[in-house]
Amino acid sequence: MNIDTTLYHGRPAERRTVQEDTIYDKLEELGIPFTRVDHDAANTMEDCLLIESHLGGKICKNLFLCNRQETAFYLLMMPGEKPFKTKYLSGQLGCSRLSFANAGHMAELLHTIPGSVSALELLFDAEGRVRLVIDRDLLQDETISGHPGFSTSTICMSRDGMLRYVEAVGHSPTIVDLPVEQ
Repeated sequence: MNIDTTLYHGRPAERRTVQEDTIYDKLEELGIPFTRVDHDAANTMEDCLLIESHLGGKICKNLFLCNRQETAFYLLMMPGEKPFKTKYLSGQLGCSRLSFANAGHMAELLHTIPGSVSALELLFDAEGRVRLVIDRDLLQDETISGHPGFSTSTICMSRDGMLRYVEAVGHSPTIVDLPVEQ
């Protein structure tokens, strides 16, 4: 994986995808500072661990989930190193049988592709169809990172900045406690 080791502050000088530029516009509108690292597509947590060492903040795991009927959608943010089993989350959310949502729903609701999803794409969920869920352990970190639209850049901002961003785009998080040992 090729990683540009320069730690950038703010948006790139050149235009990017419409999705990425729209996210940067919103961050600027809200006055939320962030640092950025550019890299080859990072679609696994292993790739993200390499980026972490350059970015200076932990990268969280973002999982796009749905119920069996594919009528309720959830974006789960949790520490990258924490294991995930749906039964612990399903019980806390009061729903049955969560599974990974398909790429079509991800494109429709969040305007992104598998491997690139983060809370930053909630900006595109204007109808509020995606419920944001955050594992409490993630909120212990001072910073939160994610891909702005696609997995060729990763940005890092303060935890409070991320929470302000998701609230500003109409998503109040549901906080859950996922066990470490499963």
